[in-house]
Amino acid sequence: MPTRRDFVRTSSTAALAACAPFVHRRDAQVDVVIRGGSVFDGSLAATGIEADVALDGGRVIAVGRRLREAGRLEVDARGLAVSPGFIDVHSHGDGTMFDDPNMESMVRQGVTTVVVGQDGSSRAPRASADEDADRESMKTFFDAVDRLVPGANVASMVGLGTVRGAVIGNANREATPAEIARMVALVERSLADGACGASTGLEYTPGAFAPLSELIELSKPLAKRRLPYSSHMRNEDDQLVEAVDEAIAVARGAGCPLQIAHLKTQGPRNWGKLDTIFAKIAETRAAGVDAAFDRYPYLAYQTGLSNLFPVWARDGQPEDFLRRLDEPETAARIRAYAEEKAALIGGWQNVQISSVSNPADKTAEGQRLNAVAAARGLAPYETAMALLKGNRGSVGMVGFAMSEENLERILQHPQAMVCSDGGSLAVSGPARRGHPHPRGAGTFARVLGRYVRERKALSLGAAIHKMSALSAERLRLARRGYLRAGAFGDVVVFDPGTVADTATFENPFQYAVGVKAVFVNGAMALLDGERGARSGRALRVT
Repeated sequence: MPTRRDFVRTSSTAALAACAPFVHRRDAQVDVVIRGGSVFDGSLAATGIEADVALDGGRVIAVGRRLREAGRLEVDARGLAVSPGFIDVHSHGDGTMFDDPNMESMVRQGVTTVVVGQDGSSRAPRASADEDADRESMKTFFDAVDRLVPGANVASMVGLGTVRGAVIGNANREATPAEIARMVALVERSLADGACGASTGLEYTPGAFAPLSELIELSKPLAKRRLPYSSHMRNEDDQLVEAVDEAIAVARGAGCPLQIAHLKTQGPRNWGKLDTIFAKIAETRAAGVDAAFDRYPYLAYQTGLSNLFPVWARDGQPEDFLRRLDEPETAARIRAYAEEKAALIGGWQNVQISSVSNPADKTAEGQRLNAVAAARGLAPYETAMALLKGNRGSVGMVGFAMSEENLERILQHPQAMVCSDGGSLAVSGPARRGHPHPRGAGTFARVLGRYVRERKALSLGAAIHKMSALSAERLRLARRGYLRAGAFGDVVVFDPGTVADTATFENPFQYAVGVKAVFVNGAMALLDGERGARSGRALRVT
């Protein structure tokens, strides 16, 4: 029988064959047979069934007990779980993808598809005029992904902040009717090119400058395609309820599904609002709006340090923001706002610096801001200003602000999907950058290890469903998310007894453990710690 290394050399051919129509062959030999595992098909079934899974030509051709087919590669999955590959429904995995297409931390935790273009920011479209429509369009991005052949499949939403930036720039003003029309045309074209929804980042510029009426108009093209409006809402703490109301109003006004991005109740004084949010989601669904949400399994979020500062202060270019920090007419107002924001999450000691670009500030990465301040002999706010000024306003931060009880309740909710909201990282090479949130390396293994095995907040079947089929159906990713004949060969084999995250806030560059094998479009991406050929591709929703 050929060795695993022989299979690595030939597996890319199987991935290319995934584009062909599915025909169930009963050949004597197929590409892969995964033997004797406990198979979870992606549905809500609480327990798996002992079965074999056969992959050929990039597809699942059979699932059943003691299959007759022999595999060019045979994987012994006895005592292990076999499930659809995990879908990261809200990912920033494209951030390092073109520098390191292996997508190492994603594949090693069983992720076979990432959904990018989140928080209002997508790679395309970047052109605002009709004559430039082919320059950096969503089609151009998807074509670039296919040429790259990344480690995992890539789907993308169209970022409404990116669309606004292409037409209006970073100005804090309402769009004219002509500009609305141009933005709607860009959304329409992106969806026609295969985008799987539209996203907003309403705490970030320029998306924060868009009023409700604009968001509704730009989301209307989603309705006929039954694709979601996914919103990083305008606020996730003191105005959380009002932000949810706005998100619901967009979906209702546009007639499209609603996806609340990384639902959270931020800051102890807002933890008690979860029941109100759940009630609003139930009422919205009862009224005919398909409302759902996603969440990562951590108590800290990651964003930009400038997000602790008022939106109005960030109008224009980075230099405008930095100038306002010192101007007499704005400096006191900005400081009062930022100090209150820090207090809301428990103080500056709950702010960890995750990334800087200025070499002089590199020692701050991974440190709590109050510790950086003490080392510099400055007050925390002055330290925050110094970091922002030294890095042209671009400083990453992690904020510790959420409740474990609420996190478990969110994960358990029937409409909850699992996301990382993280990037793809690696222990070495170009994808090792800064000091990121550990979610990029640990999310899916953490759900299985901590919240299924240890805390028993979810059954194994429910967790797999939230990490595969539920997300695939939400985004209309055809023949993904289920493990059944005819589906694409996205499969993960893992040990429910040992799967775990090892990445921490102190050391985020550590891979998940307990994942034995990962197949992407039928090709071996990971087996017993060894990487195979890359076989991901762009997923266009049609």
